[in-house]
Amino acid sequence: MPRSTEKNPPRAMSFAVRGTDDKVAATLITAAVATMAAKGYHGTSVRDIASEAGVAVGSLYNYFGSKQELLALILNRGLDALVEETEEALLAAGSDPVDRLRAIVGVHVGQHTKAPRESLLGNSELRSLEPQHYAVVVTKRDVQRRMFDRVVVDGVDRGVFTTKTPVDTARFIVSACTAVAGWFHPDGPLTAQEVTARYQDIALDAVGYRKDP
Repeated sequence: MPRSTEKNPPRAMSFAVRGTDDKVAATLITAAVATMAAKGYHGTSVRDIASEAGVAVGSLYNYFGSKQELLALILNRGLDALVEETEEALLAAGSDPVDRLRAIVGVHVGQHTKAPRESLLGNSELRSLEPQHYAVVVTKRDVQRRMFDRVVVDGVDRGVFTTKTPVDTARFIVSACTAVAGWFHPDGPLTAQEVTARYQDIALDAVGYRKDP
């Protein structure tokens, strides 16, 4: 029996396209995400991207200087959205460590279920960035990781979480949340909301949280 539309809302706009008003540029970015996710960065040519977008190769160069520029833009915008949404979620969550961990996991899993192709590119093609782009993207990625570190360490310091290795546990949680993009499918057995709730519980188990009986 098909699921209701309420349980499976339409997929959100690509994080890489947000803020792009020009329709051709947005189409090119979307095409780059699709082709690079399918063929890999090195297996994708500028001609492949232009063909997917339905434009001439020359038109692509009116907007982007290279395939490398497109990859850097996609990864940067994805991380910008992730960091911004995480900061907002933590602010809304208040000071309780449990609420903060649920919030940060919710954002991380949420982005990876809403935009799995962009997320997979961020995981698999980071190594394809040239040094100047790589440094920027890694710095942003580390900002996100440190937010996880602080949430878990704070929970341990306050006696709410009991893990003896808070930073390692935080990194484990980040990796687990990121890996969702590799297997989640909107038509699969679990909705995005169900996956998020499950991973929030997994994260709380990982940090050694025990709810008072």
